[in-house]
Amino acid sequence: MATVHGGRLVSQALKRHGVSHLFTLCGGHIQSIYDGCLDDGIRVVDVRHEQTAGHAADGYARVTGKPGVCAVTAGPGVTDVVTAVANAQRAGIPMVVLGGAGPTFYADMGSLQDMDTVSLLRPISKWATRVVDIKRIPEYIDAAMRVAQAGVPGPVYLEMPLDILMNFHDDTELPLTGPAEPPRPAGDPGSIARVAELLRAAERPMFIVGSQLRWSPARDAARRFSEASSAPFFVNGMARGSIPASSPNLFSRSRKQAMAAADVIVVFGTPFDFRVEYGRAFNPQAKIVQVDLDGAEIGRNRAVDVAIHGDSGLVLEQILAAMGGTGPQRPEWVEQIRAAENRSRAKMAAEIASDASPPNPLRVCAELGKRLGKEDIVIGDGGDFVATAAYVLSLEWPQLWMDPGPLGTLGVGPGYAMAAKLLRPHANVVLVYGDGSFGFHALEFEAMVRQNIPVVSVIGNDAAWTQIRRGQVEMFSEERSVATALDYTRYDRVVEALGGFGAYVETVDQLGPALDAAFASGKPACVNVKIARSEFRKGSISV
Repeated sequence: MATVHGGRLVSQALKRHGVSHLFTLCGGHIQSIYDGCLDDGIRVVDVRHEQTAGHAADGYARVTGKPGVCAVTAGPGVTDVVTAVANAQRAGIPMVVLGGAGPTFYADMGSLQDMDTVSLLRPISKWATRVVDIKRIPEYIDAAMRVAQAGVPGPVYLEMPLDILMNFHDDTELPLTGPAEPPRPAGDPGSIARVAELLRAAERPMFIVGSQLRWSPARDAARRFSEASSAPFFVNGMARGSIPASSPNLFSRSRKQAMAAADVIVVFGTPFDFRVEYGRAFNPQAKIVQVDLDGAEIGRNRAVDVAIHGDSGLVLEQILAAMGGTGPQRPEWVEQIRAAENRSRAKMAAEIASDASPPNPLRVCAELGKRLGKEDIVIGDGGDFVATAAYVLSLEWPQLWMDPGPLGTLGVGPGYAMAAKLLRPHANVVLVYGDGSFGFHALEFEAMVRQNIPVVSVIGNDAAWTQIRRGQVEMFSEERSVATALDYTRYDRVVEALGGFGAYVETVDQLGPALDAAFASGKPACVNVKIARSEFRKGSISV
């Protein structure tokens, strides 16, 4: 213990909470934090845009289950990270943003990059505040970690003025509190009994399990419940992979039909937003059960019959126990939904098997799926091609699927991928890109090359912002569809120029070898695939 600067107090506090990486773009206001991280063994990972630093902290949380941390410099450094914070807030991701600021004694005098960043971040954070005293740095870090994980997880912002970080203090005088597991509420026993009663009487029950399962201490409850049941389960977001792809109760292409016909629908950690037509996709006569970590979310857009403020995994365990260890048994209903699922998948099969060139997007995703290992991580950053991959790729924990979530933010990919590869260096991390999304943060491949972070990206290149353009052409005509057309640009050469591996694919025969070469290269890689047009996603929502 010794007299140390404020940046070292930050790193000491982060180390106590198990933080292994700090994501950043350099700035003079925050450089003492880097100095502290060197002493405390926290790897400083630098990127080429602060938005990527924020997305990397988000990705860190998705992989580890604990808050990720980024540090950005004052003024425009903070404004650049706003999109990443907003994305984490909408997706319910715990992260801590450390923002630089000018010295407190120059406040409101026009110092370099001076602005009120706390007011800017407050609407999109669980908590945003300024650190006011060097002695309180550990207290603020502890509080930020606690708040980020409590209830529905989310982002926290701490503004740290330059003088607070550069001044010195004796760290022996500071109270040290260890990290605590965030509390997770179980469901009200009376409500649990009511759900069990509904499920026993149900003829057509179904379950929707969403991203909040990721933060549950009982993450495997969805698998155990599905194994004890004969009923359709649909998973989304970070719950993908929680139920094995081989499960006879897991479905993905028949949710609309199930929601329209089910008589009891139990929804875990999933808002009634555009993805379920604001609850209007549910059978009007169905009994609705909603389980959520945010009590205020329950009943939004659609009245529910049973409201449970609770943790998805814990509530799943409670319901199963209340039913005597056996979930609903409705094999005839499962077969009905299986028939709908099979019809939908039969339409996909021809495109997956197509040997036509340029390759069909479904065929590209299927070839990628053949090469995924048991702990690999897939990141989706884009629109049409990424949504195709989400349906084609079958993942099972510890494999992970990571996408931005309901805010639909493009550009998340490089940050997510860098964090994922650093945390699982033994696994392949695959970044599935739209050709539009690649342009947001392409220069992050320089940061990956320089810091030896070998991520493999696969671009579905259809020379358009297709998710938007498809509807635009239908509505306004080809001649009046502006701002949505691109070229078949050689993005692979961009990655090669930055020191990575690049391959361009125009035929099916080239596809497999290019993917194999990218995985074997040991470098940040880009397989740029010219893909054929497909109607698989026709009619998908883009607004």
